[in-house]
Order: sequence, then C-alpha cells, then structure tokens
Amino acid sequence: VVTASLTTFAQTPTFGIRGGANFSKLNISASGTDISITSGTYTTFNAGVFADFKFNNVSIQPGLFATGKGGKFTSNLTDENGNDINGNATFKLLYLQVPVNVVYHAPLKGGEFYFGAGPFVGYGIDAKGSASDGNTSQSADLKFGGDGDFKTIDAGLNGIAGFKFLNGFMVNLNYDLGLTNIANESGEGKIKTRVFGAGIGYQF
Repeated sequence: VVTASLTTFAQTPTFGIRGGANFSKLNISASGTDISITSGTYTTFNAGVFADFKFNNVSIQPGLFATGKGGKFTSNLTDENGNDINGNATFKLLYLQVPVNVVYHAPLKGGEFYFGAGPFVGYGIDAKGSASDGNTSQSADLKFGGDGDFKTIDAGLNGIAGFKFLNGFMVNLNYDLGLTNIANESGEGKIKTRVFGAGIGYQF
C-alpha cells in the first residue's frame, strides 16, 4: 500500500511558471558588535518554473528561478568647507535559485489559498555595482567566487503565499531570508540578502 501510494504521488506532478518584482535589501553587520545596517530597497525581478508534487492538501514544490537581489546605500557627509556631499551606491546581483517548499493548499470558492516554506540555494551568475556623489558617477562589473567581490552561493529560507484560481492563474507573495554571509572578504563584516517579492503565475 505504501509503495502504491508513493508511486501515485510520484506520477502526478503538475508544472507552472511564475514571475514578478523583487524588492531587495542587503543587511550588513559586524561580528562581535551591535553594528547592523540595512540598505535601501533595490527593485529587480524574479522569473522561473516550478513543479508541484501534490498529496492531498500538501505538496512539495521545487523550482528554478532567475532571482535578482541587491541593495542601495546612501550617505550624507559634509566636507571641510561645510558643503554637503550626497553619495549613493547600488549593488545589483543575479542568482539562479532553487527553492524547495512544502506547501499547504486550502480549497476555497473560486480556487485555493496556499502557503508554504522551505530552504533555497542560489548560485550567483552576474553582479554589477554603481556609485555617484552627485557630480560624477561610475559603474563596474563585480565578480562572484575566488578573488571576487561576493561568494558564489547564497542560501537561506523561503516563504510563499498566494491564491490560485480555478483556471490555473496565480497571484503570490514570497520572502527570502538569506542566512549565509555572501561577503567574500575574510573579516568581521557580514552581508546577507533580504528579498520580498510579488508576482503572478500559471499552473498547467
């Protein structure tokens, strides 16, 4: 009976696509201190595919997504002549990310409400930075891994909630809590990702 149930479970996956906007921040902290700085929001995107292995009202949803992350930092300083210096810097990071969520489905009139959570692992594929002091601006390509600016792997916990209509159309919210330090420099400083997302999708 158990074998038959598992076989049925494995043979009934459905698939879907999902995409939308990410509102990302970077949290910077220093070990052994109370110093913690959270960046301003950098708006980017997420898009990808997922599979849904459903058993009764619970399913396992692995996926593969292109997920933008990053943050904006601003500074307000005064030079020796009393002039204000306003600077800003933006870090733009792009990951291929694999979340694996355990999702609960609650049937409702017109569709179903769903919510779930699970781990994610992201692999950095592109990074850029830009800075401006109000008079001049510059941008640069950044690197992951090795002697680069950021570690290649970002991992943490992911939460998702949304509503799926009877026709398969979906609206959803998600939050990614990065738990790994993506700063590539050895030292006390740590950088972790924080991403809130909103989007739409379709489950076939």
